[in-house]
Amino acid sequence: MRTLVQKFGGTSVSSDFARNHCLEHIKRERENGFQLVVVVSAMGRLGDPYATDTLLDLVRSNGDSLPLRERDMLLGCGEMISAAVLCSLLCSKGIPATILSGYQAGIITDGHFGQARITDLRPEQLLTNLGENKVVIVTGFQGGNENGELTTLGRGGSDTSATALGASLRAERVDIYTDVNGILTADPRIVNDAKPLLVVSYAEICNMARQGAKVIHPRAVEIAQQARIPIRVRSTFSLDEGTLVTDSPLHATGMVSDRHVTGIAHVAGITQISVQTVEGKADVQLQVFQTMARHHISVDFINVTPSGVVYTVFDYDAAKAVALLTDCGYAPTAISGCAKVSVIGGGMNGVPGIMARIVEALTLQGIAIMQAADSNTTIWVLVKDVDMASALRALHAKFELHL
Repeated sequence: MRTLVQKFGGTSVSSDFARNHCLEHIKRERENGFQLVVVVSAMGRLGDPYATDTLLDLVRSNGDSLPLRERDMLLGCGEMISAAVLCSLLCSKGIPATILSGYQAGIITDGHFGQARITDLRPEQLLTNLGENKVVIVTGFQGGNENGELTTLGRGGSDTSATALGASLRAERVDIYTDVNGILTADPRIVNDAKPLLVVSYAEICNMARQGAKVIHPRAVEIAQQARIPIRVRSTFSLDEGTLVTDSPLHATGMVSDRHVTGIAHVAGITQISVQTVEGKADVQLQVFQTMARHHISVDFINVTPSGVVYTVFDYDAAKAVALLTDCGYAPTAISGCAKVSVIGGGMNGVPGIMARIVEALTLQGIAIMQAADSNTTIWVLVKDVDMASALRALHAKFELHL
């Protein structure tokens, strides 16, 4: 039989109202002839009783000293509760269902508690349960190491669970259900005329996710791309099909798109750090980035020149980064309160004039570009936080993404 993986996020399983919508999606796809694997997240968000962030707050208020192994044991509880509640609902409606942990479903990881990576997929028990015509509910966000100890996959881990299981089962598709109707051209909270996208490529959505669009985790997309399994990002509360993510939009939809730019994304809360070469120190680049790596400070937006380096860190790491560089004998300058705005599109590679249009749109709004970089599908610009919303709206209009 055809296999479909459905993943329901925290808001999709957070209330009776939401879970009944999940039930309808499950019933519909069973009637369409699919074997179903249903991956669930923990219920709700911070403040809800069983949400992951609520569990973390509970630990913080009780000494904040839980070892990583035991922390993973705690965090796995949220998905187990979601799975049990949904299983009970399905069984009450006459739909046979069973629950597997991520490890029981075949997700084998390394031993890095809190940020485990998948090393193998062994879906034998999952296949057995599917053969019994059961809906198999799998706890997302988790797997197990070779010793069978529970591990968690880090932020966005339930998305990763879903596409990994889809890959192991050669599923026809993975449906990611959330509280928005697919992927939009920009954040609708900032850009009022942001438009839903019918189809995007894996590369485009990976870049949108990495640059601030929070609808799906980029690790999940990478796994789906490797297995060539389409993803649909859709709303739990609607019958709309949302956004299809695939390697060949033309083949999947029959639609020809001549767009250069697909969407605009953003990340706020960034500090730009500049370090100039010091006389007698020839290894400034090596020393700067080794120092950041040793102290687990994530760096981004890197420009390296013979005279020094310019890069960004998150605002919460900025003071530590500056202190470390000062201890190394440098005199770094830091500009906090910046934002990274990304213009993303699989059709921009090799097309002249894209950067000119970006500069024109921002210049007309009086927005200074502090730094820029590009790849074959993305152009990034760094602006001040106070200019971020205006920059998003100006670029969205410039590339006519509302049409």
